[in-house]
Amino acid sequence: MAFTLDTPTTTQARQIAAIWAAGWHEAHGDIVPAELRALRTPQSFHDRSLSNLALTRVACDGAEVLGFCMVKDDEIYQMYVAPQARGAGVAAALMQDGETRMREAGHHRAWLACAIGNTRAARFYEKSGWSHAGRQVVDLETAEGAFPLEIWRFEKPLGTGAPPLVPGA
Repeated sequence: MAFTLDTPTTTQARQIAAIWAAGWHEAHGDIVPAELRALRTPQSFHDRSLSNLALTRVACDGAEVLGFCMVKDDEIYQMYVAPQARGAGVAAALMQDGETRMREAGHHRAWLACAIGNTRAARFYEKSGWSHAGRQVVDLETAEGAFPLEIWRFEKPLGTGAPPLVPGA
């Protein structure tokens, strides 16, 4: 499958939101509290897609968005790939691009949150060189305000100068 990595346009926000909503509910539907699932509406994904466009890179095959990666400071904030693009190298390319963007911004270590129980994502992160660094409670962004959720934290050094990994820190 051929694809390019690009900065998204405002018109691509709907495609990003659709991939994000479907992927989030597929991966998290059975493992997060019902209260959080109720807050994750199609509109919430669209609103967050628009508000995070500047942090986002998309993988595209022509006009079709195949996946996206959002980077916030030293965090892979969100990353999802459409079902038809899974196994085609899209996720690996988006992850590598996100790591490069963080490194170029001066970060020496990156982190990401993985919902406890999302073993498919955890396997991908480990295959991509990320290390499980323990559990942590993070405040998720919702239209109702912060929603605390305990997650698995993954970390990865981004090159020379990275401090050593301290599991459970």
